[in-house]
Amino acid sequence: MKAAATESGLRDAICELGRSIYARGLTHGSTGNISVRLDDGFLATPTGSKLGALDPAGLAKLGSDGAHLSGDAPTKETFLHLAMYGARARAGAVVHLHSTYSTAVSVLENVDPRDVLPPLTAYYVMRIGSLPLVPYHPPGDSSLADAVRGYAGRHHALLLANHGPVVAGSSLSAAADAIEELEATARLHLALHGRACRCLTPAQVAALKAKFPIDC
Repeated sequence: MKAAATESGLRDAICELGRSIYARGLTHGSTGNISVRLDDGFLATPTGSKLGALDPAGLAKLGSDGAHLSGDAPTKETFLHLAMYGARARAGAVVHLHSTYSTAVSVLENVDPRDVLPPLTAYYVMRIGSLPLVPYHPPGDSSLADAVRGYAGRHHALLLANHGPVVAGSSLSAAADAIEELEATARLHLALHGRACRCLTPAQVAALKAKFPIDC
């Protein structure tokens, strides 16, 4: 998104992404939220907003400390975004969804909480790497921010138990690509559930991570 270097361009890019995510069923109702880091703070989608009907002028602008400066009131899950940015200095954007397949995986029993999804494809490894499961905390509870902060320094993608994914990226397009890859892999995992799978080997995973390090 080269045209999105200015604040105005980033506002338009957030709304464009919101429309695309909503139209493809990756979010529903007023769920999900998007933010982008600015030189002097952040832009975030408003609380209670539908991602398919965002207004660039209505996006919330936050200061570097997270204080609301202008626009509509920010998403109630702003603390998730700030926790990711605080732990990842190179993160340029954060996307959080309640997408169906990723959320379905987040409620499965007997998953490995250190890495919830198996390495089914090269692109999953290249864009996600590993996916820890953050234990359940009530939405909006400050304890969830503390939990996210504990993982975010080591992982740019997290799966919140009984809630959904939150992903940071070096740019808005990188964060969107990663969370969509996560959702596609979750769908594939559920489609294959109970069947023997030929996952990538540890050596293949290591080679991919070495060749395609995640820049965030």
